[in-house]
Amino acid sequence: MDAQGRGRADNIDPADQWVLNPNTGEYELRLTPSGAQSGVPRPRRATPSAAARTRTAPARDRATPGRDRNAPGRDRDAPGTDVPGPRRRRGEPPEPLPGRRRGRSGPPKKSKAKKIVLWTGGTMALVLVAVSGAAYAYLKHLEGNVQTEDVGDSAKDGFSKDEAFNLLIIGTDKRTGAGNEGYGDKNSVGHADTNILLHVSKDRTNATAMSIPRDLIVDVPDCKAKQEDGSEKLIRGTDNVRFNTSLGQAGRNPGCTMDTVKAVTGITVDHFMMADFNAVKTLTSAVGGVEVCVAKDVNDPDSHLKLSAGEHTLEGEQALAFVRTRHSFGNHGDLDRIKVQQQFLGSLMRKMSSGNTLTSPTKLYKLAEAATKALTVDTGIGKVNTLKDMAMELKKVPTKNITFTTVPVIDNPAEKTPVTVVVSPTASQPVFDAIKNDVSFTAVKQKAKKEKAAVAARLKGSRSDASDIRVDIYNGGAAAGSAQETLNWLQNDEGVLKSSQLGNADETLGKTTLEYSPDQADQARKLADLMGLPASAMKPGESEKNSQGLPAIVLTLGKDFKGAGVSLTTPTKAPDVDKSTADKSVCAK
Repeated sequence: MDAQGRGRADNIDPADQWVLNPNTGEYELRLTPSGAQSGVPRPRRATPSAAARTRTAPARDRATPGRDRNAPGRDRDAPGTDVPGPRRRRGEPPEPLPGRRRGRSGPPKKSKAKKIVLWTGGTMALVLVAVSGAAYAYLKHLEGNVQTEDVGDSAKDGFSKDEAFNLLIIGTDKRTGAGNEGYGDKNSVGHADTNILLHVSKDRTNATAMSIPRDLIVDVPDCKAKQEDGSEKLIRGTDNVRFNTSLGQAGRNPGCTMDTVKAVTGITVDHFMMADFNAVKTLTSAVGGVEVCVAKDVNDPDSHLKLSAGEHTLEGEQALAFVRTRHSFGNHGDLDRIKVQQQFLGSLMRKMSSGNTLTSPTKLYKLAEAATKALTVDTGIGKVNTLKDMAMELKKVPTKNITFTTVPVIDNPAEKTPVTVVVSPTASQPVFDAIKNDVSFTAVKQKAKKEKAAVAARLKGSRSDASDIRVDIYNGGAAAGSAQETLNWLQNDEGVLKSSQLGNADETLGKTTLEYSPDQADQARKLADLMGLPASAMKPGESEKNSQGLPAIVLTLGKDFKGAGVSLTTPTKAPDVDKSTADKSVCAK
């Protein structure tokens, strides 16, 4: 290439290197041919990984071995290793460039709109990597934009594409960057000002975004915060304080906020994403503004929001003012501001799934840059491949099945003139249980009715007497001592005398299971009734022989086990709550 050509390549806008692949319907980063200079480095071919290490399960219940662990079908899959690709022979076509897929036979498929979930403040952090199919090198570049924070055991080590997940999205009131002097407390250490717990279902048919009011009175538990030297500092909890103090106050990190969510709701948070005021401004500008609607004229001197009744397109400072105002809508409180924020988020998601955004490489490039620069995440999702996997899973959820709701609350009875709220003692638990048990708040299409009917049929039929049940109990992930506790309860309270406790299972299970042979179905149904097990826990197959050589049902207690005699049957329908969905446009009142 001549000097002039090299000069042009050196100044190529990365956004101009995104090209629509008609075979896949996705935008791909096409790097320049070898010999040309590119602003994005080429990825190196992956090298084989080291041999996987084996792990042993932590001690839970101890007992003398009584089960044949070498029986067919009982072995777990061996850890896999990376295998280098085959070497290309002379005359064969070259490997595709990073981000490309091999061409497929048949007519080209039409491009499908990508549904990308976006939020505002901390909530808009979910844009993650808005460019589906991005080349590894560019994703690596985006990873460099993202800040990570180690919150220890408060977050998971990684992300699973095969499980439901809970993501806490935090918008802080910390003022950083130019133009933010008029917002929040100028001396704030960065409290949890906007909080949304996003639950994404295991089958990706639905998601629930539950807002947590910053003025909710809670007990913040003890938590640990990593220090710069790598040590951990214990931060003592405080009772009867606002939820927003779970972050920043006394040096609390996002892990403390995650722990507080679990203490309040009983829902385990897997990961967090956090951003400050600047995220609202940069991200809304990157997409060319977000459409909002107000039912009346708005003139709020505190947030500097001034709008006439009707529809508007907001970005930058105006967008931030819209989501920050609390004196222009409803009863001028935080709960009404939450509703306005939820309406804003729904509009933002509709904007992101529109063709104007998804067919513009320049917009996608700007959006990805702005989003990743605004983010702080836990180390469990801070790697490039993890971010990409989460983005791909998020976009599977239809906007019509994304529900916005708020923790059910009542006015604080301890205040004569209530300015704070407390969790509703009656309405909150059904909501929390629905999220914990992966129950949708919208009507989703049931994909496998025949299969579900077959599972439900396992509980239909005769029941044996409790005294006839012969069962071996294993701990497969429950709290230490759970197998012995269950044994004592079955024998002393329920009359299941032919029962044995055999210690830890070979593998850790998320769900409790009951394995039985066909001729033991009546015993299995009776035991399921006693323990409150759902039909999905029933696993027809083969029984094992106990220490006397007699066939026995196998009960393995999983991580979901709550205690002897506590039912594991989950709700099948979510409670009726005040909610909205991401596909509907609503005017703020």
